[in-house]
Amino acid sequence: MLILGIDTATTAASAALVEEGRIVREATGGAAGGNGAGSARGNHAAILLPLIDDLLREANIALSDVGAFAVALGPGSFTGLRIGLATVKGLVYGSNAPVIGVPTLHAVAARVDDHEGFICPFLDARKKEVYAALFCRQHGRLERVSDDVVAPPAAVLDAARRRIGSARCLFIGDAIVTYEAAVKQALGAQALSTLGAGYPSTAAAVARIADEKLRRGDYDAVGPLAPIYLRPSEAELKKIS
Repeated sequence: MLILGIDTATTAASAALVEEGRIVREATGGAAGGNGAGSARGNHAAILLPLIDDLLREANIALSDVGAFAVALGPGSFTGLRIGLATVKGLVYGSNAPVIGVPTLHAVAARVDDHEGFICPFLDARKKEVYAALFCRQHGRLERVSDDVVAPPAAVLDAARRRIGSARCLFIGDAIVTYEAAVKQALGAQALSTLGAGYPSTAAAVARIADEKLRRGDYDAVGPLAPIYLRPSEAELKKIS
């Protein structure tokens, strides 16, 4: 089955076509380096649909040929998450194509295809916090080790240090731009880091995870599908205050 994966949770919007676990084609817009390595957040609302149109045209594939849709659910940019989810719901409206939501940090960790051991997605959540989780990749299989959190980098690094023991850990994501020194100070030679350049896009990882879920008959109802927020939005905070 041909799956269209979409990510607007991270710095750069990305879209990818995956079939039987193989990346047919992928595209990233709004930032270089594969999902926003250290650049300003792109205008996902303006980028996403043209990005998908270009992707389908260059792959010589019609939207009607897509058998399933997958989208990154967050955590991530509040506006970006809403754009991605609304786009996917619009694309499947009136069709019977299944939809699969994938946690963003799971997808970011799944981008890594050349590291065995611990992987920590490390995304800038602003307000001096990061979105993070811990995964472990062994024999090509990725397992979740911790829940998703939004927390100060020092708290994330302290928790990672206690969990990994003497092992090494690869940190991947745009928070490396701001907090690489803190990562190195906390973990020394145990810490590896990458912005993500050279790895498949987050959208490709989203589609690959969706492919695995579909094989198990695991997909989501379109209507109730909602973003994963780890903290209230600015609008919600203002309403509370």
